[in-house]
Amino acid sequence: MSPTAVDTLKTYKIAVVPADGIGPEVIEAGVTVLNSLVGALRSFKLDFTNYDWSSEKYKETGVYIPEGGLEELKKHDAILFGSVGAPDVPDHISLWGLRLAICQSLQQYANVRPTRVLPGTQSPLRGCGTGDLDWVIVRENSEGEYAGQGGRSHIGCAWETATEVAIFTRHAIERLMRFGFETAQSRPRKLLTVVTKSNAQRNGLVLWDKVASDVSKEFPDVKMDKMLVDAMTVRMVQHPKSLDTIVATNLHADILSDLAAALAGSIGIAPTSNLDPTRENPSMFEPIHGSAFDITGKGIANPVATFWTAAEMLAWLGEQEASSLLMSAVEKVSSRGIMTPDLAGTATTKDVTEAVIKEIEN
Repeated sequence: MSPTAVDTLKTYKIAVVPADGIGPEVIEAGVTVLNSLVGALRSFKLDFTNYDWSSEKYKETGVYIPEGGLEELKKHDAILFGSVGAPDVPDHISLWGLRLAICQSLQQYANVRPTRVLPGTQSPLRGCGTGDLDWVIVRENSEGEYAGQGGRSHIGCAWETATEVAIFTRHAIERLMRFGFETAQSRPRKLLTVVTKSNAQRNGLVLWDKVASDVSKEFPDVKMDKMLVDAMTVRMVQHPKSLDTIVATNLHADILSDLAAALAGSIGIAPTSNLDPTRENPSMFEPIHGSAFDITGKGIANPVATFWTAAEMLAWLGEQEASSLLMSAVEKVSSRGIMTPDLAGTATTKDVTEAVIKEIEN
């Protein structure tokens, strides 16, 4: 390819926020693999800008995101995020100071978590192998139990009181439910399972049920069924083949997606997309596993969740060929048994990264 042709390639601006724990380790691996992919395909370019927003920065400055930081993020096409959380910072401060501050401010209202058993990996479910568990969990990402409404009073007294107000609006439910139906419609089985707890939460989640029923009429080709969240955990374990696309509230989907990752073999392989489906703001892509300080610095963090997350990011940007090539490389590596200890392997983060790069180059 001539220099002139290279100069005319589309360039995507990616904000990189490694943050805490193993975040910097897996994000470094992800950027390395993405650069290798770009070099192999030579059909587009990625321009990475690193932001050192972390718990360490919070302890130095008192804030996670500096003044004007969110406006800086809006200048990018996507955000690649590592993890946030540190042992010496309360979790509610770190989460609201960084991750939720980005998601809510940039209207990333659809959290999407695909789950499947990768070749060569082992699900803890008896007889469940590649192809038997293939789900997409769509999580409402802007309100519900994580709306930040409520408060505490009489602190320190025996009658200290705390309220956590779950907010459910027709607007937010409807836009998320429509996204869930569209996701199901795009998949071969065209099956959507709506998860609530409307027998006990008789206001907000009854509204969820009503909106789901209303929106379903727009998608006659999608089969919808409904589950209470407690029964859903049983179905996921005992009948994984009966599920395909799942939509649930912020809290319920948060819990169910971690269960899904464990059933697929490890939370270390699970990706997340925080999407603004309107594309007015950049979407954010992150591995699901968290900061994992117990293995930070040991060189054994599983980078597969970040690679899969990067593939989801590429697909969202419109680079489907690159996304498919990256996932193909990851699956070939896993099928050869090159895995980190969370998948009962002996490979290091570097080993897996180098193996994926070799597959891309081949």
